Amino acid sequence: MLDERQIADILIQEHSRMWDKLAAVEERYEEIGRMLSQPEVIGKRELFQKYSKEHKELSEIVATFRAYRKVKEEIQGSRDLIEKGEDREIVKMAEEELSLLEKEKEGLEGQLKILLLPKDPNDSKNVILEIRAGAGGDEAGIFAGDLFRMYTRYAEERRWVVELMSMSAAPAGGYKEIIAMINGDGAFSRLKFERGVHRVQRVPATEAQGRIHTSTVTVAVLPEAEDVDVQIFDKDLRIDVYRAGGPGGQSVNTTDSAVRITHLPTGIVVAMQDEKSQIKNKEKALRVLKARILEAKQAAVDAERREDRRSQVGSGERAEKVRTYNYPQSRVTDHRINLSLYSLEQIVNGDLDQLIDPLVAHYQSEALQSGEG
Repeated sequence: MLDERQIADILIQEHSRMWDKLAAVEERYEEIGRMLSQPEVIGKRELFQKYSKEHKELSEIVATFRAYRKVKEEIQGSRDLIEKGEDREIVKMAEEELSLLEKEKEGLEGQLKILLLPKDPNDSKNVILEIRAGAGGDEAGIFAGDLFRMYTRYAEERRWVVELMSMSAAPAGGYKEIIAMINGDGAFSRLKFERGVHRVQRVPATEAQGRIHTSTVTVAVLPEAEDVDVQIFDKDLRIDVYRAGGPGGQSVNTTDSAVRITHLPTGIVVAMQDEKSQIKNKEKALRVLKARILEAKQAAVDAERREDRRSQVGSGERAEKVRTYNYPQSRVTDHRINLSLYSLEQIVNGDLDQLIDPLVAHYQSEALQSGEG
């Protein structure tokens, strides 16, 4: 068992490592700032965007580190005044200030530990959101529509842009399937916690005897794949074109505008028919295909690490029941962290932060406890 001195030594070493890491981050931040003003970088759009993105990502860490450093200096100043003890009133004020500064320092130290955790490389990416009705018949399709509205309203609150990619309407309302692109800063970092099976418990409008029915909807949240993430070669694709059909098999146009793309190495298939233009359907299909290939690649890597990461929140397992929406009790329960909130109406109207914030905090706590970073 470690004695107090050994524990103190470990804490000092840990603090020293963190300080060195923060100093290196600040140095890199300043170096990039200088590079962004150089003509050879300004003249190369991709290079300038790359450095601008890195500079922005480091800015919060550096600002917090500088605030932390300033508080430490102020703490030392207060201690010096207390040690001198020349004026009782000044000493009393310094002691009160020292108490406040120590709390501020503790808070900033916690923020820095979180900011230094390894970042999910997909966090800054746009999202391809796929919602599919599961078990429960008509009610599942209606709930799929409710979830899509919930995410749309949440996106609007955050000033993200929602672009409909593909949809298949359900007979009683809602959707059998709907796919949308959500463009916005940090979209994946927030929405990745929505992946999995969402369960609804409520009395359907068609239920004469007032019985509660249970239905499910699956939600997939894929980071938009960039060319550097996934390379697709023409020889690996089979592209079929066909005439788009409407409800009941009706033809919606007279040209072969619908596109089905099969990625031969993985067997992943994506079909698009919402646009009247074959070119636009192909472009959308390729974007979704790249995202699904990236997800498959990352799922394979995650499978290898699963034993070490069993407690990670939001692993994205499709079979994972993540949340239940109980309408009779106005309750939403997130099963991953055993959180129940009695504010269902606000949540389904887009107030998702009250669920996502605790999930983020839980993940960060797990990562800190496991010693990551």
